[in-house]
Amino acid sequence: MYMAIKKDWSRNWQLHALIWPGLVLLILFKFIPMGGIVMAFKDYVPKKGIIGSEWVGMENFSYMFSLPNTYQVLWNTLRIAIEKIIVNFPIPILVALMLNEIQNIRLKKTVQTVIYLPYFISWVIIAGIVQDLFVEDGLVNQMITGLGLSPVFFMGEGKAFEGMLIGTDVWKNFGYGTVVYLAAITGVDEALFEAAKIDGASRIKQIWYITIPSIAPIVMLMLILSLGNVMNAGFEQIFNLYNPLVYDSADIIDTFVYRISLVEANYSLGTAVGLLKSVASFILIVSSYGIANKYTDYTVF
Repeated sequence: MYMAIKKDWSRNWQLHALIWPGLVLLILFKFIPMGGIVMAFKDYVPKKGIIGSEWVGMENFSYMFSLPNTYQVLWNTLRIAIEKIIVNFPIPILVALMLNEIQNIRLKKTVQTVIYLPYFISWVIIAGIVQDLFVEDGLVNQMITGLGLSPVFFMGEGKAFEGMLIGTDVWKNFGYGTVVYLAAITGVDEALFEAAKIDGASRIKQIWYITIPSIAPIVMLMLILSLGNVMNAGFEQIFNLYNPLVYDSADIIDTFVYRISLVEANYSLGTAVGLLKSVASFILIVSSYGIANKYTDYTVF
């Protein structure tokens, strides 16, 4: 075994060397900072450092659950994340099915590029555009008042702000899902469609009885893996869009940790909240991969 590894290393050392930069970055920015988790169990004072700060055990966790807005933040995180999953799930499938029916290759590629482009745009840029569009005197409210309706306070009204979050998240990310499903559709055996045409099946029936069942494993896999993101409601998006007026409905765990740790300088409590979220996310991710392996034979390694 050792000799086989040594022989492989000497033969492909150039390929192995490509791993080292990424491995070094992983160790520096992912593994070494894990030592800071101990702050969750200490009364951290920057002057004393992590080692010199007093050990308080589970006191930070007890204090976290005694705060009146902790449960609201947890509920907001779960609600927004689940809503995003529910809305984001069917749209890429429908768009991929429609794109697959376009016979004009140039038009198909153009549409595919246009809907995929927002995925690469930073939330910082999108937030600026969204705020200009959805402020009280923005273009959206001008259109609403033009129809004789009352303007909507999108940036300060809980439900309206939440709807805007879901809508902009779908607009930014559905192009990526569309590409995944479109790739799955193009992999379907053309002989099945030819046989269906001979039997007189319409295009709708071909989609319903051939295309959808053929991509069902990919659809199930994407749905199962998305369950691992239940604790991630989208920090970048919400951080760049929210304000104190919508804290009750849009404040999530990540933004809560940011304010506690970096704004209020309560590093121990912020670490405790972040650790709790990380443990819950780890359990969800491992569970989702286990389910994916059981029902779709998907394995990470």
